[in-house]
Amino acid sequence: MKTIDSVLTEKRTFVPPESFVAQALLNREGLDALHKQAQNDPDGFWLSQAQELVWRTPPTQALDDSDYPFVRWFADGQLNITESCLDRHLSTPRRNKAALIWEGEPGEHRVLTYFELHREVCRAANALLKLGIKTGDRVVIYMPMVPELAIAVLACARIGATHSVIFGGFSAEAIRDRVQDAGAIAVLTADGGYRRGKVVPLKHNVDEALKHCQDVRHVVVVNRTGQDVSMHPGRDHFWTDLLKAESGRCEPAIVPAEHPLFILYTSGTTGKPKGVVHTTGGYATQISFTTKYVFDLHDEDTYFCTADVGWVTGHSYIVYGPLMHGASVVMYEGAPDTPHRGRFWEIIDKWGVTIFYTAPTAIRAFMRWGDQHPNAYRMDTLRLLGTVGEPINPAAWVWYHETIGRKRCPIIDTWWQTETGGIMVSPLPGATVTKPGSCTQPLPGIAVEVIHKDGSRCGKNEGGYLVVTRPWPSQLRTVWGDPERYRKTYFGDLKVGGRPVYFTGDGARFDEDGYLWVMGRVDDVLNVAGHRIGTAEVESALVGHPHVAEAAVVGRPDELKGQALVAFVTLRGGLAATDQTANMLKEHVVKEIGAIARPDDIRFTDALPKTRSGKIMRRLLREIATSGRAVGDVTTLEDFAVLQKLSSSDSDEE
Repeated sequence: MKTIDSVLTEKRTFVPPESFVAQALLNREGLDALHKQAQNDPDGFWLSQAQELVWRTPPTQALDDSDYPFVRWFADGQLNITESCLDRHLSTPRRNKAALIWEGEPGEHRVLTYFELHREVCRAANALLKLGIKTGDRVVIYMPMVPELAIAVLACARIGATHSVIFGGFSAEAIRDRVQDAGAIAVLTADGGYRRGKVVPLKHNVDEALKHCQDVRHVVVVNRTGQDVSMHPGRDHFWTDLLKAESGRCEPAIVPAEHPLFILYTSGTTGKPKGVVHTTGGYATQISFTTKYVFDLHDEDTYFCTADVGWVTGHSYIVYGPLMHGASVVMYEGAPDTPHRGRFWEIIDKWGVTIFYTAPTAIRAFMRWGDQHPNAYRMDTLRLLGTVGEPINPAAWVWYHETIGRKRCPIIDTWWQTETGGIMVSPLPGATVTKPGSCTQPLPGIAVEVIHKDGSRCGKNEGGYLVVTRPWPSQLRTVWGDPERYRKTYFGDLKVGGRPVYFTGDGARFDEDGYLWVMGRVDDVLNVAGHRIGTAEVESALVGHPHVAEAAVVGRPDELKGQALVAFVTLRGGLAATDQTANMLKEHVVKEIGAIARPDDIRFTDALPKTRSGKIMRRLLREIATSGRAVGDVTTLEDFAVLQKLSSSDSDEE
């Protein structure tokens, strides 16, 4: 492989405020000590972190990689993860502390204390047991963002059933494929859910899916919207009817550390779904460690993560991680612009949120909507901001710091994946000097490298493949039912020292200070006139212009260059979508990163096609740039009108 050209430079740095450092759980000296411990004795380091959990049989061994790349962690330990999330708090002052603070999209709210949440989880667990669901069975959960979603996840874990949450926006076909692949015997759902003021017909979608899933014996339905739904006699049950007679006590199923906790199907896949398997003890250990230190989590914090529990971020950093540490977790049902564009900021003020964790795509949308929305709220309780998802471009990072954080809140830019289970690379807010656009450095115990295809390490500021060279506790264990796919997908071609290493799929570079810059998916690296350019860097340059809210860059075949750069751009307002504007933006890119990255074509659009988790669907944009229409899988698309408009405008040009 020829080195990926890195064309983005960012020199600004931000030091953690002294007031934050003074109260932080981890300062620079503490972080250095953890790194040293992890480097000198990785097994001892992770065993010490595992002690933060509630174990019935504490583990005496950490990593077992005798069957590498199939690994085991803490294999001689036994536990139930819900004891770490719930039971441990009941004999402490947290018993009557808010655990879940729920905001519905229409405006209603509910608060569940740790005592109440424990009781509801036990009642749900008892109901599942009465239906004949047992340890090792698979249960699919397809719900809106309501408290019953978190309760259902924890109830499955309570009885040792492996849960598989499907995001509430997926279609009947997506449900069918995942239910069949997991071999699920039950589906927990709702009559419907609210999304931008409309009702998503969840139960109807389940009914359509289950026409092809004969093994599903039970469907449990939460009443959310009150709409009429068809109920299949003997199979379908209403949540409230099942739970009303159940006890608030349920003995947890004690399982081995390597027991499958959940299967999560990666979004945007075509063909056979790919079920990422996470097990209990190792996952819980790393989620506990990262939640505590990355979010600098204190007892008095109120924590708001805007992800959906249908994605791994919601599993790790709404349900399991924060509850392990007794946090008060804000859970919001709807969209950030419903009923108005200040909804998130309204929630922050209402509940006194101190920690806010969201995605770069959302931040760029906030920028496009205008500063007047966040400026209408005080948000003076915020002390820490975080980002998760795609790499955040420096312009959005600085806007987030200034407009949302009011220049006083450190930003944790976290890099991780569904497959990693938990955060892998991130600043520690009381210890790390940050650079806008960089996720900074790997966490203690995480071995990340940037390499060439031959396994040699890339030099400073030299782009290459981002790999993880040593197993980590929350690593995926396999692809459900397909271990060979696991081996080929994640441990296929790249080796270091003759041993296969985990390939993240991302291109990246380490700078002169040892800071990591993720340059986007290697699939998105383009060959332009002999240069290999990561599209993320060109997008960052475009969004660096004050009038650009969002940009996506893709390649189309070009006889002369090999590939031409096509940029789809959303403007922030105050600038017309004209040829003159397009030329100005092309020159802006040249000024920022050089002539090799000049877009050949700039197309203006009101919105970009995104998945329901907020990721830009560049594959569809590539199809539009190349052929004028998108023909691939669109089951995860948030808004079909965006795609139709892009395709028709392209046809008009031709």
